[in-house]
Amino acid sequence: MPKKIRWGVLGVAAIATKKVIPAMKKGERTEIVAIASRELSKARDAAAQLGIPNAYGSYEELLADRSVDAVYNPLPNHLHVPWSAKAAEAGKHVLCEKPIALTADEAESLIKVRDATGVKIGEAFMVYTHPEWLRARELVRSGEIGELRAITSTFSYFNRDAKNIRNILEIGGGGVMDIGCYPITMSRFFFEREPARVAALIDRDPEMGTDRLSSAMLDFAPGQCVFTCSTQLVPFQRMQIFGPRGRIEIEIPYNIPPDRPSRIVIDDGSQLGGASARVEEFPTTNQYTIQGDVFSKAIQEDGEVPVPLENAVANMRVIEAVLRSGATGRWEQP
Repeated sequence: MPKKIRWGVLGVAAIATKKVIPAMKKGERTEIVAIASRELSKARDAAAQLGIPNAYGSYEELLADRSVDAVYNPLPNHLHVPWSAKAAEAGKHVLCEKPIALTADEAESLIKVRDATGVKIGEAFMVYTHPEWLRARELVRSGEIGELRAITSTFSYFNRDAKNIRNILEIGGGGVMDIGCYPITMSRFFFEREPARVAALIDRDPEMGTDRLSSAMLDFAPGQCVFTCSTQLVPFQRMQIFGPRGRIEIEIPYNIPPDRPSRIVIDDGSQLGGASARVEEFPTTNQYTIQGDVFSKAIQEDGEVPVPLENAVANMRVIEAVLRSGATGRWEQP
């Protein structure tokens, strides 16, 4: 196994060219050796800009490149499963952007592909490997705040561009799929079990049909998670984790800044103004660099990837239940 895993990238999505590729190029275990686009000129431009040696005018050509060990798939949601499966069948390990699929059943089909091909396939929830989140869960497990009882989270941005893939319903657009998946997966991360039922209120854009404002409750009896996500609100992110003896606040939980230290707040609530809180700070780091290195280590050492497909399928089942509840107005079971 090479010292560094050699990665190829399918497509020139903004998240890849602006965030993930530059971060992975700094990794101790990752090397970006190829990028592909359906337009060769776009692949060549991205390769020149990012210092990638090989550019291809089709995804098939990249998958045929024997120098590529693993593939990062940041394609639109409806292309996640088809191209992840093709990459696996070509013998490449796969890190696929979230959400892993359009449906839980579709995600489950990847498990069969993974088992048949013997490669690693995982979902790219970069938050799972950041020290900030790992420390917060350590504090919850330790009993620092008492029994975990409630989680609240907000995640929003404003985007009404009808041509943006996040606003195209047919290919998996909408707020719950794009950003609601984060509080869903991280509440499961902390409670360490699945919600028994969910209830949701969803407001859809009258022109695009996508969910633009969604609020949901996840029943982890005896605990609860309540979150709101929106594609048409002022940009904001926060997560609060509550127990009878304290709370933990994660300030910018999902887009953790890569250019300055991050922090979490632990408060016993003895002073409502926050004077009783203490802060734990984490050194400046890039969550995409960490994600790439941890995934590459799993390949090199034949270990478990950070977010395995079984986790991805379970998360999709909760996403589906939230969307169903928004339509039926009833509690729904994942």
